[in-house]
Amino acid sequence: MTVLEDRIAMAESDNTSALDEMFERLETMPVPEGYKVEIVEGTVFMSPQRDTHWEIVLDIVEQLRTRYSRKRVKSDVRIDYPGHLNGFATDVTAMAEGAVKTEDGRWRHQDVECVAEVISKGTAANDYGPKKAAYAAAEVPVYVIADPYQGRCHIYTHPKGDDYATETKAAFGDDLDLGDTVVGLVLSTADFPRD
Repeated sequence: MTVLEDRIAMAESDNTSALDEMFERLETMPVPEGYKVEIVEGTVFMSPQRDTHWEIVLDIVEQLRTRYSRKRVKSDVRIDYPGHLNGFATDVTAMAEGAVKTEDGRWRHQDVECVAEVISKGTAANDYGPKKAAYAAAEVPVYVIADPYQGRCHIYTHPKGDDYATETKAAFGDDLDLGDTVVGLVLSTADFPRD
């Protein structure tokens, strides 16, 4: 190992330890029923889960299940991503075939094939900003944002550095063609509700 590789490994280990400690503290706190908790760049965010949010999440999960086994589709499960203290509980995550948990019982961001986030007003800036950058840095091949306030989806592909080279927009009601991606599906948004 080089000195740089040693420093990167130490920084990742420090991030994981700090995230573990933060999540352990959160587990002892009274989080209101129906709220999702995640850590973005070291800041704790709690957002309420609305009916609109859940309906879109469930619709995406059901469509992904036509290609992905139940064990490969996750929702609100902590996965640590590159950057400073990024422990995300993504709305929908599709894992690669053969993905296994690490020794500490967590999924690896390197095994994520697709992420879908449904916008909440209070955390929208995270989904379009630091989370998008972290997903790109992790080389997540497909990132979908469903925005019920805009009535539109944003599909990001071809990660490069901390951004995506390609963005496609589709109005609710139009299909999301992910056929040429690792996902290999066309997702319908016909039943996505708006806020």
